[in-house]
Amino acid sequence: MGADGREVERAGPAVTAGAPIAAARGLCSCHVCQLVSRRTGNGRVAHCPRCGARLHFRRPGSVQRCWALVIASYILYIPANALIMMETGSLITYRKDTIVSGVVHLWKTGSWMIAVIVFIASVAIPLLKLFSLTLLLISVQRRSTWNPRQRTRLYRLVEAVGRWSMLDIYVVTLLAALVQLGSMATVKAGPAAVAFGAVVVLTMFATMEFEPRLIWDPLQKEEFHD
Repeated sequence: MGADGREVERAGPAVTAGAPIAAARGLCSCHVCQLVSRRTGNGRVAHCPRCGARLHFRRPGSVQRCWALVIASYILYIPANALIMMETGSLITYRKDTIVSGVVHLWKTGSWMIAVIVFIASVAIPLLKLFSLTLLLISVQRRSTWNPRQRTRLYRLVEAVGRWSMLDIYVVTLLAALVQLGSMATVKAGPAAVAFGAVVVLTMFATMEFEPRLIWDPLQKEEFHD
């Protein structure tokens, strides 16, 4: 139960609104070497005593940079799914597939498991990552106290699954390398591959830019800035 009577979390050690945190005591964690040190000199630029990097209570501009990367990812997500992802050809047939048409083709030809994996990794996960980052950004900007532990877990999940969203790029690269060894068939990446790769990379950068400690700051009565 918090100082104001609110119950914040029950699992694990008690986390209550108004509980003392490092920033409230003037302590900073260096963003480069992770050394925790006391920030001295009110209003002056402070540097890490070990590596010399500039110290901040919270990473400055993280929300703005994260928003910019997320919006760019939303924009690129459209050509990533609307343009051709892969072109395959042989002496008999020649196909051009988007991500979704490729999934449908795999499903119709009986490769249900591969179709499900490609759909989850290449369509569902990137979209869920974008929605999750949007939810986290809106909640920290509104200084929401709603389920901070669950939102922190969501952030860790987004951070963990980011690299596995590149499945389509891996598949195209491997197929192109293998098929080009022969002369009877060709496989090459379409323009959507560039947009799709950019979406994955930008969402990974957005996740890195997001400051997860902002999730917990609304539980304190004061705000922490540079």
